[in-house]
Amino acid sequence: MMKVAIDVSPLQSGHKVRGVGFYLSRLKEALLEYFPQNKYVFFDQENPLNEKVDLVHYPYFDPFFLTLPFTNKYKTVVTVHDLTPLVFPKYFPAGLRGTLRWQMQRFNLRKADGIIADSEVSKKDIENIVGISSEKVSVAYLAAGEDFKKMVISNSQVESLRKKYNLPDEFILYVGDATWNKNVPRLLQAALQIEFPLVLVGKAIAATEFDSNNVWNADLVKIEQLAQQNKNIHRLGFVPTEDLVALYNMATVFVFPSLYEGFGLPIVEAMQSGCPVIISREGCMPEVGGDAVAYFEGYSTPSLVSVLKEVISSKKNQKELSEKGLAQAKKFSWKKTAEKTIEAYQKIISSK
Repeated sequence: MMKVAIDVSPLQSGHKVRGVGFYLSRLKEALLEYFPQNKYVFFDQENPLNEKVDLVHYPYFDPFFLTLPFTNKYKTVVTVHDLTPLVFPKYFPAGLRGTLRWQMQRFNLRKADGIIADSEVSKKDIENIVGISSEKVSVAYLAAGEDFKKMVISNSQVESLRKKYNLPDEFILYVGDATWNKNVPRLLQAALQIEFPLVLVGKAIAATEFDSNNVWNADLVKIEQLAQQNKNIHRLGFVPTEDLVALYNMATVFVFPSLYEGFGLPIVEAMQSGCPVIISREGCMPEVGGDAVAYFEGYSTPSLVSVLKEVISSKKNQKELSEKGLAQAKKFSWKKTAEKTIEAYQKIISSK
C-alpha cells in the first residue's frame, strides 16, 4: 500500500471542466476506483498537506508561473502535459518575467523524483528542454470522458441544436484553442477554398476582448479577420459537454490541424464519437491517431485541402474512418492512465 498526496488546486480554480481540471478529476476518480488499496490525500493551497506520505503528485505544470514548491519534504512527481511555448519560443515569447520564472520552475522540476508526460514526443522534449534523463520521465496517455460516444440523434434534437447554434446541414468541426501551434488559420483558409462550412468550438475561438498586440494572440487576430470575411465560419465558443458530444456526432468530419500537442484529447473524443478524423502528421498526433485517421502535412494548406476533399466527397471514406476511429479510441482509457500513473509512483517510491 502506498500513501500518495495529490495537489488538487486546479479543481478549486477555473479549470474544472476541460484541460487540467478534466485530467485531474478523471485521474482522481480512476485511482480511487481501480487502486483503492492505496491511501490518497488530496490537498490544495487553502488546505495544505499536513501529514506524512510516501509521495506527492503535482498534476499540473506551467513553465511561466511558480506552480512548484522550492523545498520538498517527500518524494515528488510532476505531470508536465507539454512545453509547447519552449519548443516554439519564436511564437510564444516569454518576456523577462516569464524567462526568470521558467528558470525557477526548471530548477524545481529538475529536483522532482519523476515526471509524467502525456506522450512519447512530449517526453523527449521534456528530457531535452529540462535537461533530465529518460529514466525519470514516464508516459501515461490520456483518454476521453465516457460521455463521448456514437449515438443516434433524434430529428428534434438535431433541429434544436441547429437552431441554438445556427448550424448548417453539413460542416467541418474543430474543437480547441487558438494559439499558434493549433494551426487554426490554415484550417479556415482550407475551408474557404473548398467552400464548405466550418464550425469552431472553444472559449478562446470566440473571444472578442483580447490584446491584439500580444504575439501569443496573433492567430486569434487572423481567425477574427478570416471569419469576418465568410458567413460559412461559425464560431460557437464554449459549449456544454452534452452539446459537444452531439456536434461530434453531427459533423461531416472533425479536423485537428495542430502542429504540436502534449496529447491531443479532442482527437480521441471525436474518434470515440464515431466522427471521421483528419489530423496533421506533426508532433504526437500519429501516436494518438494511429492508422484510424486521415493525415495531411501540417504546414501545407494544399495538403489539407486535398485530404478534406477526399473525405468530404466520399461517404465510403467517412464510414471507414468512423469505424477505424471507434476501434482506435478503445486503446485509450482512464484505467490505463491510472495504471501507468501507479507504475510511475511505484518506481519513484522504490528508488533510493
